[in-house]
Amino acid sequence: MKIRVLTTLLCTSLVVSPAATVAHEDNHAILPAGAVGEIEATGVKMRFDNVVIRGAQIFNGCDEELAQADLLVSGQLISAIGADVEAPEGAFEIDAQGYTLIPGLIDNHWHGVFAEATIGQLMLTGEGYWNLLAARASNNALNRGFTTLRDVAGPMFDVARATDEGLIDGPRVFPSGPALSITAGHQDFRLTRDVPATRDNLHSFELGSMFYITDGVPDVLKRVRENLMQGATHIKLMAGGGVTSSYDPIHTIQFTDQEFQAAVEATEAWGTYVTTHAISDEAVKHSIENGARSVEHGHMATRETLQMMKDEGVWLSMQPFLDDEDAPTLNEFQKAKYTSVVVGTDFVYRTAKELGLKIAFGTDTLFSADLAKRQGAVLAKMERWFTPYEVLKMATCDNAELLKMSQKVTPYPLGPLGVIEEGAYADMILVDGNPLENLDLISDAKANFGMIMKDGIIYKYDME
Repeated sequence: MKIRVLTTLLCTSLVVSPAATVAHEDNHAILPAGAVGEIEATGVKMRFDNVVIRGAQIFNGCDEELAQADLLVSGQLISAIGADVEAPEGAFEIDAQGYTLIPGLIDNHWHGVFAEATIGQLMLTGEGYWNLLAARASNNALNRGFTTLRDVAGPMFDVARATDEGLIDGPRVFPSGPALSITAGHQDFRLTRDVPATRDNLHSFELGSMFYITDGVPDVLKRVRENLMQGATHIKLMAGGGVTSSYDPIHTIQFTDQEFQAAVEATEAWGTYVTTHAISDEAVKHSIENGARSVEHGHMATRETLQMMKDEGVWLSMQPFLDDEDAPTLNEFQKAKYTSVVVGTDFVYRTAKELGLKIAFGTDTLFSADLAKRQGAVLAKMERWFTPYEVLKMATCDNAELLKMSQKVTPYPLGPLGVIEEGAYADMILVDGNPLENLDLISDAKANFGMIMKDGIIYKYDME
């Protein structure tokens, strides 16, 4: 049996040099530190027809009990799991004794364009530059072990397509495209001098698909269908007030019943679902009553509203916002709103767990490359409310269940995501140690992940 070794591999595989990607760094000397960000590249990209992993204990994403088995990856998919799996000729074999094999992580609340870019960068540039920023942010997320991103607002259609076609390296992307916002709503980032506005004179951010301002049922229907035309896997409505927006207090309800229901009807006719930005209890109830299948945030929801979510089978896609080192940089107006949000975080997580809601994990990192680097640490922070098993299940098996709501329009129809089972996509991580015993291992991919694989391709290989 012919087994390739890593020495041969590195001579014959595509090897990317991180140094080459940050050339001309002196050109950025006039910018403040961190303004441009950095590429967290691993320097390796390796593809084989077959890969065999031996000796690892396997967390399949759904079950707490770990399995001891060999695993065979053939192409994009996991083809066999069992004892003493036979390696096809020419397969690359990995000795993973002491490692735990887990599914690739899923971030179900991501903004590829907004995650690492500063507001100044976005204000002074156009869609071409935004795509480059988003491509870098996606690549960095992959190198942290996040193999799938559910993007919930922003111009990510081109980045998603370029990733799927192999033009750039990054996680799978389930894009909503530009979120729909009412005038003065959560994603109305126009200046007051930009109004009054007419539909024949769109703002440059709308033309660049940063957001869509929609008022009235005909306008809502048009924008929903335009997103679906471009490949949206779900539709995002800004249904209530937010922290970073300038005009809307947190308590506001955005979109009328008729507008909301029109968006839901058009989206469900396409075979997918509506998710909403809703923080206040009123906005969460408004979303549930009008047909949303997922609520992003929900930090001010009451027990009664959370019970309504449970009864209707609506997902709670919440983030562990606290007044801690991961809090965003905000102005005084925004800080006041943020404070009203974080006071509910503990109550909602504990109550949602008690009631048995379907809970998804996402980070919602905005405008900071430094905060984006803590993507894994934010996931580990969930141990404040959940066991390590529950956290890892949420970021893999459970998050993948939410993604199945767009199954009819999914860009990835060949197999399941978020699990390690035969026929699933080969999105996996080898963790040095056992993250079900020490969840902090996922906080530092560079130190603790021996291998990161997505779609059967190895993007990090640092096995001892």
